[in-house]
Amino acid sequence: MTQAPGPLGVERAMQAMLDLVESNRARLRDQILGEARARAQAVRNQACAGARTRMRQAFEEQRQRRRERLAAAEARLANRRRLHEQQRLAASLRLASQQLPRELQALWQQKETRASWVRAVLAAARLRLTEGPWHIAHAADWPEDEREHLVLNSGAVPAPAPRFEADPRIVAGLRIVSNRNVLDGTIEGLLSDPADFEARLLRRLESSS
Repeated sequence: MTQAPGPLGVERAMQAMLDLVESNRARLRDQILGEARARAQAVRNQACAGARTRMRQAFEEQRQRRRERLAAAEARLANRRRLHEQQRLAASLRLASQQLPRELQALWQQKETRASWVRAVLAAARLRLTEGPWHIAHAADWPEDEREHLVLNSGAVPAPAPRFEADPRIVAGLRIVSNRNVLDGTIEGLLSDPADFEARLLRRLESSS
């Protein structure tokens, strides 16, 4: 027959039970706290990762907006430059159109450049006009001895000898007629096609810029 424990034994048993309960409670507490800490850390990690992602997205959006603003600004600047260049060229063409008749007249009044002018017109006429007597209308200030020397000794004028006629309407240059075919080497003839003149001048300006 088992003997009942005395008061001391009961106290020891109760203490052992309390110790076991406290040990289990501490273990459960540590487990719960550990799981809570792990979940909290996971939440923090996720929050940090999300924050970093959002921050990267925000920075990338800002960079993209800056690139777009810069591209738009560069496009506006390029447009302004093109407009400015077009206005500059248009102004140059207008100025040249206004000044060219005076410049050509000044060239005609100089013997050397007048001779070059006449030779160029005669060479073009030789290629474009038919054989036969030429009628050469010219500016009244073209000296007789000079025109005969240039024309008759050029080798470009077909026989018979051309007929010269001073035309008071011609400011500078000469116009050659043969069998109703005309080659106009006067200022008026050279500038008769403003669009063609401006196109050639524009090419010259663009090639020299």
